[in-house]
Amino acid sequence: MKNILEVSNLCVAFRHGKQVHQALADVSFAVKPGSTVGFIGPNGAGKTTTLHVLLGFMAPDSGSATLFGQDVQSAVARNRIGYLSENPESYKFMTGKEYLTLTARLFGIKGKEQQVRVADLLEEVELTDHANKKIGTYSRGMLQRIGLAQALINDPDLLILDEPTNGLDPIGRMKIRQLIEQLKEQGKTIFFSSHELSEIETVCDEIIMIARGKIIKHDTVDHLLNGHQNLEQYFLNAIQSH
Repeated sequence: MKNILEVSNLCVAFRHGKQVHQALADVSFAVKPGSTVGFIGPNGAGKTTTLHVLLGFMAPDSGSATLFGQDVQSAVARNRIGYLSENPESYKFMTGKEYLTLTARLFGIKGKEQQVRVADLLEEVELTDHANKKIGTYSRGMLQRIGLAQALINDPDLLILDEPTNGLDPIGRMKIRQLIEQLKEQGKTIFFSSHELSEIETVCDEIIMIARGKIIKHDTVDHLLNGHQNLEQYFLNAIQSH
């Protein structure tokens, strides 16, 4: 089965005057279709840099990254992904329904298909009752859910989520986790970064662990945690040993 995402020998360095920080050093991994993969590591490990390369926001110094067999800079590749940033920005003067309608138009979704898609997603993220309220009045949890809805508007084959439960209370985290699990059951490929290791452990099939710009672990959750109490314990031990 062809990988949906492939990263090969990726290197990225940031230069500040005479100082050079190696953000990514020869990073390689692949993600299979239909899998849910957790991308974890301490702050400054290279997670965000990797995501930015995958999304075409920045070019690597060397190495390659492909989505669906095409370079990540390809417009065709980007049209098949959905992205939720750590702090999703939206038009606060718009209603949730208006925002999703605008996003649908950007993907060329029109007419009846647009109306059905927007209504279905509002229901899926439990915002139907708030569809006509200004986004500026939404709670943090509601902002994450409308952000997830816009990431799904084009019915993407791959979802890239950056800290999807960041700043949420326990109920908000539970709702986002339930949505991710529903998407997983639908066969979506999900690649997401999170510091909430209990959620990674619960919903992911595989884990990729990065530290100091290098991949230090990539395996199934069951295999990694064999003999370990939980992912948090395993994570701390692995980071300390590197």
